[in-house]
Amino acid sequence: MATLVNSANKGDFAKTVLMPGDPLRSKFVAETFFEGARLVNNVRNIQGYTGAYKGIPVSVMASGMGIPSICIYAYELFTMYDVDHIIRIGTAGGISPSLKIRSVVAAIGASTNSSFMDVQFPVRGHFAPTASYRLLEKAVGVARGMGVEMTVGDFYSTDLFYDASRAAAEWGKLGCLVVEMETAALYALAHQTGKEALSICTVSDNIVTGESVAPEESERTFTQMMEIALDTAIQL
Repeated sequence: MATLVNSANKGDFAKTVLMPGDPLRSKFVAETFFEGARLVNNVRNIQGYTGAYKGIPVSVMASGMGIPSICIYAYELFTMYDVDHIIRIGTAGGISPSLKIRSVVAAIGASTNSSFMDVQFPVRGHFAPTASYRLLEKAVGVARGMGVEMTVGDFYSTDLFYDASRAAAEWGKLGCLVVEMETAALYALAHQTGKEALSICTVSDNIVTGESVAPEESERTFTQMMEIALDTAIQL
């Protein structure tokens, strides 16, 4: 059952899908960690693969950048491909001065400046989507077992990659750990469809301290978050 943006057949995806933003990170996960990886979708070069990790079926597919893009792919996976869990594995910008680059962070919830929430959920108030606690609890346990100090807190999901208002720093003062562009929508869609989602990111730069890593390094070297996500996936 193909869609306009997904050439996969029903059954091609595992019940759990890891979802990086970057298609090349999707390819890297499949080639590095999967046994018997096969490409199940490459419409618009979005790179979706299914294989086995430690003998358990797992899939990985990119979301592209931003809330509009992840909404397309996550919605289709949840509602058309019988996927039950999506774990985002992405990069994020630190907006807490205490976060060092390459730190691994997980979102318990996500604040946003996107109008997506008001359009998709026209309720009297502001919907505040959160992670699946079951997934989050498992991921924290996995990270602890790996000796990784994974910080858990609120993310700020913005619609603006270049924000002239520099609002991210203000969100940091409210306690948000990082700024990125997808988590709030992913969590909202999981709530709406009765599925589960979790966002695990690696800090690629910190707008407070000015530290950063090269884009090509972030594509291939942030393997701790990948392994945490994979070991979480096979427990579901």
